[in-house]
Amino acid sequence: MRYLTAGESHGPRLTAIIEGIPAGLPLTAEDINGDLKRRQGGYGRGGRMKIESDQVVFTSGVRHGKTTGAPITMDVVNKDHQKWLDIMSAEDIEDRLKSKRKITHPRPGHADLVGGIKYRFDDLRNSLERSSARETTMRVAVGAVAKRLLAELDMEIANHVVVFGGKRIDVPENLTVAEIKERAAQSEVSIVNQEREQEIKDYIDQIKRDGDTIGGVVETVVGGVPVGLGSYVQWDRKLDARLAQAVVS
Repeated sequence: MRYLTAGESHGPRLTAIIEGIPAGLPLTAEDINGDLKRRQGGYGRGGRMKIESDQVVFTSGVRHGKTTGAPITMDVVNKDHQKWLDIMSAEDIEDRLKSKRKITHPRPGHADLVGGIKYRFDDLRNSLERSSARETTMRVAVGAVAKRLLAELDMEIANHVVVFGGKRIDVPENLTVAEIKERAAQSEVSIVNQEREQEIKDYIDQIKRDGDTIGGVVETVVGGVPVGLGSYVQWDRKLDARLAQAVVS
């Protein structure tokens, strides 16, 4: 099983193609849209999240609510594209229009500079449009399809934030996967210890006022995983190694 994504941050749409999903899996747009909505939520989210209201459209691989075994293609429209019709035009345009939003100063910590050097761009927008966090929209959509498949195998997944900057969140013991999922869903900051909710919100507000950023740690818990999934025999078959590659990428 594999997937590809395509599309730019301010282009007309984002696309994902998944290959290897078996035929007969019940799958609807609502299975995807719930996770897309969750991606856009959360306290302290960016302004782009207020513009977009992501809804997936299947264009292949799903018929009458079930997968067909063919590659599944999903599209999500970028509403903000209407403001970028000239800048993101696939057709050639006048030089004066090209220069309107041309980027020549790379942002620190982004792919702007290395992309410009690698592909010899004189406009770094070509790098940043593809390397934008907007691309994660389709990773969420693909992940939702994978979760739907895993649910058929009685596997469930939950995740929650355990560290905000220097603040660690205490997690109550013996919570089930379902309880973690429910508690995190009820929290604007995706934590399971609701006594810390307001403290974390105030902390985020202060960081924003300071013009700073913080790191964090997200814990993912999976229930129902069968013993022996993956393999210790070869480096590329190890489950933890494959999970690490997916996360680090």
